Amino acid sequence: MAKFRTLDDLPADLAGKVALVRVDLNLPMKDGSASDVTRVEAVRPTILELAGRGAKVLLLAHFGRPKGRRSSTLSTSMVVGDVERVLGREVMFIPEIAGPVVAQAIGILRDGDIGLLENTRFWPGEEKNDPELAKAIAAHGDFYVNDAFSAAHRAHASTEGLARLLPAYAGRAMEAELKALDAALGKPEQPVAAVVGGAKVSTKLAVLENLVGKVQHLIIGGGMANTFLAARGVKVGKSLCEHELAASAARIMDEADHAGCTIHLPYDVVVAQEFAANPPSLRVCNVHEVADDEMILDLGPQAVEALADVLKTCRTLVWNGPLGAFETPPFEAATVALARTAAALTLEGSLTSVAGGGDTVAALAAAGVTQDFSYVSTAGGAFLEWMEGRELPGVAALIAAGGGA
Repeated sequence: MAKFRTLDDLPADLAGKVALVRVDLNLPMKDGSASDVTRVEAVRPTILELAGRGAKVLLLAHFGRPKGRRSSTLSTSMVVGDVERVLGREVMFIPEIAGPVVAQAIGILRDGDIGLLENTRFWPGEEKNDPELAKAIAAHGDFYVNDAFSAAHRAHASTEGLARLLPAYAGRAMEAELKALDAALGKPEQPVAAVVGGAKVSTKLAVLENLVGKVQHLIIGGGMANTFLAARGVKVGKSLCEHELAASAARIMDEADHAGCTIHLPYDVVVAQEFAANPPSLRVCNVHEVADDEMILDLGPQAVEALADVLKTCRTLVWNGPLGAFETPPFEAATVALARTAAALTLEGSLTSVAGGGDTVAALAAAGVTQDFSYVSTAGGAFLEWMEGRELPGVAALIAAGGGA
């Protein structure tokens, strides 16, 4: 794996030093406070470790999309209370990201104290990765820590620019994420299976094209499977299907053949005449028996059993996207059943399982197996771009700073 520096490469005593730490505090809000603090919990170990070692910790984060303008409703001051609750520590809010106000705040903070800087995206230079803005921020820090993998696919001043100006290190959450991803697709134990689900092939074309050359088993679910079935000449009724992508699906199946990758599509499915919870027209049928007025809404029990048998032969699993319309019962059944199989295989030590993406995280939580997978990434766009095989600027900058390849 390409080398990058971690907190272990910093001196044990950081008293008198200022750490600029990029975190993800883009929290979902309800009635003025966060409805989910998972992202704060993820960066808690890094923040408390640096503070515990005596550094003054300045947190850099974006919040929403203010498009380079100040907005009272998108100030990071909105989440200070949530951050304090998760950390169990007082946090000073600093209404700038550079300049005399920040310098004054650093003078007030004692060693081991924590400050939260204003929303980095209030400054137009942030998203443009303006070197002058990066320099102005860097002037306040002795070293830089990136603990926001979810923002690593953006080449912004606070994710990429700073890593090139200051000694740069991966925080504990970033370190865990990069190690998990390397185990999943970098240098995985083979055979490797990938589950790719979701509504549309169009959003995951690049993912599928990258995976066919890297995995031995590609399991396609969700509305995407309908497009592949249609490309094979199967009539899918009024199912969600991108018929115009039949040629792309056929090309991917052809590439998989040449690469020795088996594509798994369902041969029994759960169908209904309407998309609603527990519809009266619900039935399970062979994939070749879908009526013109029916839609495929989940994989059938035989397909799930066959896929479970596939996972039992594999050593590594990468999962992105549900197998059916999992938010509407009973169309979560296939996703839940296969997730529980993957979790059981992980617990017994025969499978390394890495999952990511918003829908995926929700589906695994519904199955009650989030803790049992080897690693579950909460990063949406960054996880998807990694699955596409693209270089993530925030990660590349850390590797360059660490002297890695």
